[in-house]
Amino acid sequence: MASDSPREKAQTPEDIIRLFRQFVAAGDFAGLATLYEDDAVLALPPGQETHGSAAIAAIFEKLMANRPAGGGSGGESQPVIRNGGLALTSTRLPNGQVTAEIARQQPDGSWRWVIDQPGIRPAADMQ
Repeated sequence: MASDSPREKAQTPEDIIRLFRQFVAAGDFAGLATLYEDDAVLALPPGQETHGSAAIAAIFEKLMANRPAGGGSGGESQPVIRNGGLALTSTRLPNGQVTAEIARQQPDGSWRWVIDQPGIRPAADMQ
């Protein structure tokens, strides 16, 4: 779903997580791209990296093509860790995997992700 209207910007790192879920549920992958810096990096597909916000949105659109309509990204968001203009966000997914994202504050005060690792296996799976 595309939208020509201006999208809400993340004013806090916590907003990025909320907006990510909102855009995924709406199928708004162009909106999803606005949550990433133009030169952001995503550790997907597995074992590879995708560079750039538009390419990241395209990867998510492809991965979520078979999801039920309105299906958002589930999981339990963990407390954000901040250090100045950087923040670490993470979510524990229903399958036990954990995401880890680094957000950076933008010159206008909004926040965008610059690095996204969407699937870290639980420690028990790494033995």
